[in-house]
Amino acid sequence: MKVLITAGPTREPLDPVRYLSNRSSGKMGYALAAAFAEAGHHVLLVSGPTDLDVPPGIDFVPVETALEMFEAVGRHLFRMDAAVFAAAVADYRPASAPDQKIKKSGESMTIELIRNPDILGSARSKMNFTGTLVGFAAETENLEEHARGKLVRKQCDLIIGNDVSKPGIGFESDRNELLLVYPNHSEAIPEDEKHHLSHRLVREIEVLAATRKGSGSLQEP
Repeated sequence: MKVLITAGPTREPLDPVRYLSNRSSGKMGYALAAAFAEAGHHVLLVSGPTDLDVPPGIDFVPVETALEMFEAVGRHLFRMDAAVFAAAVADYRPASAPDQKIKKSGESMTIELIRNPDILGSARSKMNFTGTLVGFAAETENLEEHARGKLVRKQCDLIIGNDVSKPGIGFESDRNELLLVYPNHSEAIPEDEKHHLSHRLVREIEVLAATRKGSGSLQEP
């Protein structure tokens, strides 16, 4: 099976030395990439900036901004059997970024932000992806409600939700606690190491891919 995975944060430049970003470490996405490769699948990892080593045996496309990630996904998605969007992509970017460092001036500063393209939301509607589509939902409240809404809006086969307000899991941590939200049911996965959880997720996505293909076997990697 050919699998595309996005991981890490994006960075949206404010000027040559500053940017807008988030707390994503990329650990969950990289663990998934490694687990898919270990299971014998062909993996393409599209990643924003992280401090992580690229797992062996995969293809790697580094990107910086949400626009760069959108373009990279658009170039490769058509040839994939499954896609897992684990990156924490910035929803907005500065409307402009000057070539020179912004100097301190008044007591306040207003920055105009414009919306970035929705990568997960574009997979079906704009990129015409027909394979197995999996997204992540990092929430601080009403996890299942928000994850299920995302599942429907973005026409996913599975949304993997996690409550990032809980201490010790999620962003920047080696551990996570997940809620798998399918079209007809949800399943809670207890807290565990991300590399252990990733192998469980690979098995779940393999089943989804086999079901979508209408058979009990997967395409050879």
